[in-house]
Amino acid sequence: MVRKVRRLLAAVAGVVVATACSLALAAAAAQAAPKPKLPPAGVDITGHQLDQPLQLRADTRPAEVNMVVDQVEWLGASGQQRGPAAKDLGPKYTVVLLIGDNPMKTYDLYPLAKGGPRVYRPAKQPDLSKTRAGWFFGRLNMSETLRAAGVPLERQLDTLSGGIGGGERVIPEEALDPVQDIDDALGELQRLLLLNVGVMVVITAGLAGIALLVRRRTR
Repeated sequence: MVRKVRRLLAAVAGVVVATACSLALAAAAAQAAPKPKLPPAGVDITGHQLDQPLQLRADTRPAEVNMVVDQVEWLGASGQQRGPAAKDLGPKYTVVLLIGDNPMKTYDLYPLAKGGPRVYRPAKQPDLSKTRAGWFFGRLNMSETLRAAGVPLERQLDTLSGGIGGGERVIPEEALDPVQDIDDALGELQRLLLLNVGVMVVITAGLAGIALLVRRRTR
C-alpha cells in the first residue's frame, strides 16, 4: 500500500512539475516576444490657401506632428456652445489626427481669430466616439505652429512654446513613440518574476497536500 502511494505521489509530483515548467516557459516566451508596434501617428491639415492637404507623419516629421497634436490634445469634455461671429474667425484650418491610415479626431482651428486663436470640435468624429461639440480658446502659438507645419501664414510674434493647455492626450503616447522605454521593460520583467513565484507556490502547495495525504494513509 505504501509503495502504491509513493508511486502515485511521484507521478502526481512529476505532472505538477512538468505543467508548472510548461507554464513558466510559455509565459517567458510570451513576455520575451516583441509587442506589435502601432503604426505611426499622423496629421492631415486642409484649409485656406492649401491646394493639397498637408500630410504629416510621425515617422518622417515627428516634431511637426507633436506640435500640431499639442494644439488640441488638452481640450476638455465640454466647451462653449457659441463661438465668435463668422466675420471674426479669420482663415479656417481643419486638422485630422490619424493612427496609421485611420482618421481618429477632427478639429477646426482658427489661428487668426479676433480675441485669440480658437478651436472648434465637431460632435461628429471619425472614430464614431461620443463627443460634445464646443468652442475652445486655442494656444497662443497656434499660428506659428501651423506655419512651421507648412501652412501659408505670415510670421507672428508668438513663440513655439507656452499658451493655454492641460488635459489628456487624444492619440496614445505609444503611437507617437512606438519604442518601448526602460520602464516598460522593467514592468515586463517584474510580471515574469511574479509569475514564476506563483508557479513555485502552486508546486509547493501541491506537494505539501500530497505529503499530508500520504501521511494520513500510512498511519
